[in-house]
Amino acid sequence: MRTEHPGGAGQAGPDLRHHGDAEVRDDGSALVDLAVNVRADTPPAWLREVIARSLDGLAAYPDGRAARAAVAARHGLPVERVLLTAGAAEAFVLLARALKVRRPVVVHPQFTEPEAALRDAGHTVDRVLLREEDGFRLDPAAVPEDADLVVIGNPTNPTSVLHPAEAVAGLARPGRVLVVDEAFMDAVPGEREALAGRVDVPGLVVLRSLTKTWGLAGLRIGYVLAAPEVVAELERAQPLWPVSTPALAAAEACVGPRALAEAAHAAHRVAAERAHLLAGLSRFASAGLRVVEPAQGPFVLVRLPGAAGVRRRLRELGFAVRRGDTFPGLGEEWLRLAVRDRGTVEAFLRALEEAVGSAPGPCGG
Repeated sequence: MRTEHPGGAGQAGPDLRHHGDAEVRDDGSALVDLAVNVRADTPPAWLREVIARSLDGLAAYPDGRAARAAVAARHGLPVERVLLTAGAAEAFVLLARALKVRRPVVVHPQFTEPEAALRDAGHTVDRVLLREEDGFRLDPAAVPEDADLVVIGNPTNPTSVLHPAEAVAGLARPGRVLVVDEAFMDAVPGEREALAGRVDVPGLVVLRSLTKTWGLAGLRIGYVLAAPEVVAELERAQPLWPVSTPALAAAEACVGPRALAEAAHAAHRVAAERAHLLAGLSRFASAGLRVVEPAQGPFVLVRLPGAAGVRRRLRELGFAVRRGDTFPGLGEEWLRLAVRDRGTVEAFLRALEEAVGSAPGPCGG
């Protein structure tokens, strides 16, 4: 584990703005998608109906009070600790622009948008790079003591590592803002290791997304859980009516009892489907494929010699996977694979067998 000082906004390096959706746009739109981490069978019919009914209210300006109260109730918090946002990505922009910080640190490999937003806001960002040989697990002592903003994902995209809640909470310090991206926590059975709802961790800011589990990436809905003074500061940086009426209707529905029960069931199903994927991937150990384990998110990270060539061959065979070299701390030999149903996984494994057999070696990929 090491700290990296990559320089200012113009510094060359990984493309922080490359995301999985780039793999399935344009000529990739017909591919089987293992690149994007949105649940494949979503949104469910009942949620589509909720969103459709909200369209009758489009003539009025959005009123987020009911959705905000529903999110607060879901986490046992007062409404003053909740801010609704146009997806978690907006929250990263608000944090970067609204908070006055001197030394922000991002723990990598992780979702790159937090660092990109900080850089766009003029901050110099330091990176703490977790190491493959440590299983990409967190050592709180590796984070510089003078960091006054620390960002970490849990479970982490793309490594699928679930850090212990107390290890993450151990990053908190007086005068430090600790941002924990829990966008995929509802895909973890029981949401174990979650910090959402905690009020005993100083400076804690938890981000949640409703776009992953519910298939709402096109609607843009997420939220921030933080101390009232932090929420107020972020809210001042938001434009008026930042979340649309359909997104507010979805937010209220997705934190209700029915939705929480369905999400809990889906989390167990994802765990079973992930186990099936991992069992299939174990067949490729002789080809040098290594999986970061134990994987706990709805995706897995693999290292494979010649991965760039394998990824291109997979596209020819009809499958899109996420390249890993745009994540700081990884390189071209890394791929991220979304967890899908068994039929899709079996078809993918057959394609992977062909791709590995036909791909050039490490020097040719």
